[in-house]
Amino acid sequence: MTNTETIRLTTAQALIKYLSVQHSVTDGVRRRLVPAALGIFGHGNVAGLSQAFDEMSEDMPFIQGRHEQYMAHISTAYGKATRRQSILAVTASIGPGALNLVTAAGLATVNRLPLLLLPGDTYATRHQGPVLQQLEHPTEADATVNDAFRPVSRFFDRITRPEQLLTALPQAMRVLTSPTDTGAVVISLPQDVQSHAYDFPAAFFEPRDWKIRRPLPDPAEIEEVAALIRAAKKPVIIAGGGIHYSDAHAALEGLAGQAGIPVVETFGGKGAVTKDEWWQVGGVGLEGNFASNTLVKQADLVLSVGTRLTDFATGSQSIFENPDVRFAALNIVDADTRKQGATGILADARLGLEALAQALEGHTTSEAWQETVHTEKAKWAPIREQWLDADTAYNPEEHPHAPVTEAVLTQPQLIGLMQEHARSGDTIIAAAGGPPGDLQKVWDATGNRNCHLEFGFSCMGYEIAAGMGVRLAEGNNDNRVVTFIGDGTFLMAPTEILTAAQEGLNVTVIVSENHGYQVIHRLQMNRVGQEFGNEFRYRTTPGSVAAADDSPKARLEGDYLKVDLRQIAEGLGALAIRATTAGEVREALASTREAEGPVVIVVPTVPHVDLPGGDVWWDVAPAEVSEQEWVQNLRADYEQARERQRWFG
Repeated sequence: MTNTETIRLTTAQALIKYLSVQHSVTDGVRRRLVPAALGIFGHGNVAGLSQAFDEMSEDMPFIQGRHEQYMAHISTAYGKATRRQSILAVTASIGPGALNLVTAAGLATVNRLPLLLLPGDTYATRHQGPVLQQLEHPTEADATVNDAFRPVSRFFDRITRPEQLLTALPQAMRVLTSPTDTGAVVISLPQDVQSHAYDFPAAFFEPRDWKIRRPLPDPAEIEEVAALIRAAKKPVIIAGGGIHYSDAHAALEGLAGQAGIPVVETFGGKGAVTKDEWWQVGGVGLEGNFASNTLVKQADLVLSVGTRLTDFATGSQSIFENPDVRFAALNIVDADTRKQGATGILADARLGLEALAQALEGHTTSEAWQETVHTEKAKWAPIREQWLDADTAYNPEEHPHAPVTEAVLTQPQLIGLMQEHARSGDTIIAAAGGPPGDLQKVWDATGNRNCHLEFGFSCMGYEIAAGMGVRLAEGNNDNRVVTFIGDGTFLMAPTEILTAAQEGLNVTVIVSENHGYQVIHRLQMNRVGQEFGNEFRYRTTPGSVAAADDSPKARLEGDYLKVDLRQIAEGLGALAIRATTAGEVREALASTREAEGPVVIVVPTVPHVDLPGGDVWWDVAPAEVSEQEWVQNLRADYEQARERQRWFG
């Protein structure tokens, strides 16, 4: 083949042909970078992209979705489950279809997960206009609604000529396979340009490999951090999601065991430690457990690995109570090595941890610190066990504030039943509301009982779609994929259950039916002092609240809404079960483990009965001025608590 050979293709055809021959390479393992795509067609992509997908369907399989945002969540979860080594492309039409992808772009970029979006765009040529769904900006004539992607993307390009793909697509692949730069990549495709043809160089469509690099640590930086660890009396490691993406579990466990350093985990790092060892302590921060948080409060050295250290982990910078605490950080992103004024190692997590272990050979922490770790774990274990025990009947007298419903199980008891059922290789997924916080606090992710938490963006609606993404990545149906959500999330985004049924995907959705956005209800009570607009209740007096007169308007303070979640799920193609007692939940889990297609298990849970807090403060400010006396008291408590915040550099 010579460089003068060309292939005449439309923009859309060239795009799909190019994507079908891209590969990622990690540690010598080569795999398709974009093995399939999801989409919904409208007038903005039906003549161009749908034709290309149809013509090239054997090279690029296509999955039909139900909502653009949730299709993109499927892709993001797939990318996370494949350790950022493979992705699914997502296409949408113009206008609202395209803008439905913006939330998903934000999620992917915040979490540094690869996501390839191919939204349609309004015409590049002007003789038709203005056209359907075009934004007519009064001073920026070239602006379209797709410009909304710019602040939430790591790479954005609008293709106004077919040959622009020659530079845009390699740059997009670079970002998608970069551990430091990855996030949402948006190739905006005007609907007319999708069908325009060009003589592309044939060499452009030769298979190409994109190596996902592992930057080596600087020996001097390793020695600096090793010296800090040797000098520390109470060191702690905070493990983040970078442990998963770097496949650094064994390296982390090797260092922690050798040097005697307890390991706590962020939401993204949940399951970073796969072994149940004395130094494996669990979730940290606002939704962490007592043991983890107590150790971090005492720590005189905090080594963070592969984490951004957001406010949930740091308790809004209040958790590090030791006045002499120092920080070290191992991260592939330079900015994250410098947070908290840390002494940094800029490197791949696995290589950095291995180098630290070598530098610390022969060193271990004191017996006193190790005994403290043992003691704190031992204190927490019976508390966790008591809350997860589903065979001890819930006693309403112990929770007089809890509404009386048909529920006989608490949400922690439901988690206990799921934990009891979980096997090695299974994955449980949560993202928003109470479930991710509860899993962070009590889920045992050792033994490869994987816990997939999206909490960088805390995005409601991610969860059901994420279950499908994980299932597409996890081809072994013996490994169960479970999405754990509340009824608020279910009612917001159940539509992709139908896609799971269409594709025959074995995913299980477990719904904790507690009648509202209960985790925000809890926060509201702590910071506002009065419930308002968070539970699913009828209005006390039916009628229009938007009437123009000054008559008093009834509030949402009636009975709980009557909603049949099981019937909704069944109508969308799932095998749906309502289970109320511990025995019924056990039977539902056991009888559906081998079921084909989606399964939805709805479990009523008692509202307002929550796991104990982690004794960590979070900076959410009550109103500074209010005529409600209780708000004034909450503000005073807040001002006092804020004094615990510290600045670390």
